[in-house]
Order: sequence, then C-alpha cells, then structure tokens
Amino acid sequence: MLAFYRGSILFTLFCLGLATWYGISSTESLEGTAKILWIVVVLSILEISLSFDNAVVNATVLREMDEVWQRRFLTWGMAIAVFGMRVVFPLAIVAVAAGLGPVETIHLSLNNPEEYERIVSSAHVGIAGFGGAFLAMVGLKFFFNADKEVHWIAVVESRLARFSAVPAAEIALLLLVLWGIASMLPDEEALTFVTSGILGIVTFIAVEAIGTILEAREQAAQLQGAAVRSGLGGFLYLQVLDSSFSFDGVIGAFALSNNMIVIALGLSIGAMFVRSMTIMLVQKGTLSEYRFLEHGAFWAIIALGAIMLLSARFHIPETITGLIGATLIGISLWWSVRHNRREAKSGEAAPRQEI
Repeated sequence: MLAFYRGSILFTLFCLGLATWYGISSTESLEGTAKILWIVVVLSILEISLSFDNAVVNATVLREMDEVWQRRFLTWGMAIAVFGMRVVFPLAIVAVAAGLGPVETIHLSLNNPEEYERIVSSAHVGIAGFGGAFLAMVGLKFFFNADKEVHWIAVVESRLARFSAVPAAEIALLLLVLWGIASMLPDEEALTFVTSGILGIVTFIAVEAIGTILEAREQAAQLQGAAVRSGLGGFLYLQVLDSSFSFDGVIGAFALSNNMIVIALGLSIGAMFVRSMTIMLVQKGTLSEYRFLEHGAFWAIIALGAIMLLSARFHIPETITGLIGATLIGISLWWSVRHNRREAKSGEAAPRQEI
C-alpha cells in the first residue's frame, strides 16, 4: 500500500516545506506560518474528499491504457493538474475578466488577493455551466448504454439503458436542464450559462471523437500486425475530465484563503494523492473486484454535475458536494461487498443484485 503513496508523501513534505518558507518570509512570525500550514493541510484534505469519486472514474479509463500512458498520466497529467488547473486556470480567468496581462494578473493575485478572489468568483456562472455540462455528459453516457447488462439501481438504470436507443437522448435531456436553470438567472448570466453549457457538451463530443479516431487508427495498425497502443485519446479524455472535477475545488478553496500560493500548494497535495489512489485502484484490480463501485462513481459524477449546474443559481456548500459523492461511492462499495459475500456463500454465480 505504501508503495503507491510514496511519491505523494514526498511531494507533500516538499509542499509543506515550501509553505513553511513562504510563511516565514511573508509573515515573519511563527503564528502566521502555522496558520498558513494549517490552511494548506485543510485544503489538501478538502481536495481529496471532493475528488475521491474522480479517482474511481479515472481508474475506469486508465485501466484500458497501457503502462506507458499510465505513467504519463502521473507525470505530464500531474503537471497539467497542478500548474494548469490550480495556478494557470485561476490566473487566466482573472486575466480575461479584468483585461490584464499575465504579469499584471500575477501581481494582482499576490498583492491584492481580495480583488483577485472577487474576479475569480464572478466567473462562477460560466465555470458552473461548462464543468457541470461536461460532467453530466460523462455520467449520462455511462448509463445511456443499451449494452449495459449490470445494473445497481435497476429501477432507474434499466430504463436509462432502454432510452439510449433514442439518438442523442442524453444531450436533449441535458439541454432541457440547461434551459430550465437559465430561466431562473438574469438575462446576461443566463446567456453566459447556456453558452458555457453548450461548450461543455461540445467539448465532451470533441474529446470522444478524438478518442474514437485514434482508436480506429490503432485497430487498423493492429490488423496490419503492428502492436500499437497510443492511449492519447484516453489521456486527453482524462485531462478534461480531471479539469472538470477540479472546478469546484478551486472555487471552494477561496472559502479558506484568497492567497494564490497557499491555494496552489494545498490543492496540489490533494491532486497528487488522488492520482496515486487512481493508480492503486487500477493495479490492485479493485474496480473488477467490487461489482458496483463503478456505478457509484458515475452516479457521483452526475450528482456533482447537477450540483455545479444548480450552483449558478443557488449556493451549495462544498461540504455537501463532497459528502454526496463519498456517500454514493460508499454505498456502492458496501453493496458490492454484500454481493460478493452472498456469491461466496452460495458457491456459485449469484443472480444479479439490484436495488
């Protein structure tokens, strides 16, 4: 178990060391340094709790990729997750919203964190529309599948599988949801929300298309005798998915601190642990061992997508977001253990367990 998290532990010690140095140099007091360290630790725990379902979903994609691309997800993907989403993404939001250059934006984040936080928060409607729509598409695609035979919440999942025979049914459903929420927003925000939501859907379709094209080329090469497996499509899909999961953590972090450096250090620790957890789930075969764990993760994705969409109109505490995802995954894990025990007692393949 420790082998999976050795890199994360070392990375945590490195980040805490940076936080200590930053605290001493910026506050020049032990009390101020201790406060910064505490916020970094709390932010890392927040990120892990909000992203546990992300690890399970990532593992479902990552297990189809070869070891080379798994390692690239941990290295290149980690750089994108840490520097892209935790540092560059909030800076880019402020730069676009305030019409500032990169240098001026960094200067604002370090010297006027209150204004920096205000600008980032003002972009929440667009972020909620894009991230919520993308996550909702990820979750709905899993359940709108006519070939899906294993159902956890059968009364719902079996009906969704039947509706998948209708082309683009999940897109129509999501567009109706976007329209319904937009109708509760002021005109300007409604336009931003719907536009961002449509872009989220288009991004999902584009990433799926790239993956399909690459997979087709891969299969053609294999038919010609070439042992090729790029994994690029899955890598791109994982990065967009991981970024969408990160939106709530980045925005929610401002509830604890508006200091860009503190936020980046805390969320980066959490992101590293989530990646280590993903690799552990893949290599230990946990997803195949627990029959309904994957279902719980995708229900958690739909719940998170719905919460992000609704957050454009209603304030929803990040604690609730994390608890819903963890609860759904916990119940699916317990249901899987229950299924395995019944199957072991019967000594033969048990009938499908349904709620």
